[in-house]
Amino acid sequence: MSLLFKLDSICVSRGGRLVLNEASMELAAGERLAIAGANGAGKTTLLRTLVGLEKPSAGRLNAFGQECRVEKDFRAVRARAGFLFQDPDDQLFSPTVIEDVAFGPLNLGLSQLDALRRAEDTLASLGLTPLSRRITHRLSGGEKRLVALASVMAMRPDILLLDEPTNALDEAHRARLIEILAALDVAMVIVSHDQDFLARLTTRALLLAEGRLGRTVLHRHVHTHDHLHIHGADDDHVHPHAKAT
Repeated sequence: MSLLFKLDSICVSRGGRLVLNEASMELAAGERLAIAGANGAGKTTLLRTLVGLEKPSAGRLNAFGQECRVEKDFRAVRARAGFLFQDPDDQLFSPTVIEDVAFGPLNLGLSQLDALRRAEDTLASLGLTPLSRRITHRLSGGEKRLVALASVMAMRPDILLLDEPTNALDEAHRARLIEILAALDVAMVIVSHDQDFLARLTTRALLLAEGRLGRTVLHRHVHTHDHLHIHGADDDHVHPHAKAT
């Protein structure tokens, strides 16, 4: 099985605090991995570390079969790993949707014509063509989220890193996002408070606690209402409202 990422005993500090403490994980092609953990556990830091936006002080990180240590090592990683930020306003900055979606392909070296064609094809594949000529800052929050995803997908990534992708979405845009992601044939690492969303999309889960990653299970219990719990590897109950995102 081809590994896309392998982390061995990675340590990352932020603001003088050790956020990742000998964290280790592997991600294989085709996997959809959920990262659970309490608020402030370091889940976003983990995603940022995968693409070199945070620099480990110890440990080894391999991406797509190559060890990555310095900035130039991660440039190729970012071309293959699409990062969807928590806030789409941090990702969208061009005047129109089509320009935003074409920006990544232009950076990959495509001509302006080819980049626009790639952007149009991407929007069409996601059912977003009606948004193509819209002014980006006038989109709704849900529309911005979908366009941000399109801008990432236009890079033709091998993996998606999704940081709270359903944050602040209404039910219609959340359902559309689930539909789009479920149809994509790429690996994913997903950080989300939305436990039902994780259960629908992911193939396995890891729990980030005290800076380390351990096995956990997304498990559904049906009582008088339907909600989700997270179990650790030892089957201890971890209620999502209390300890997990």
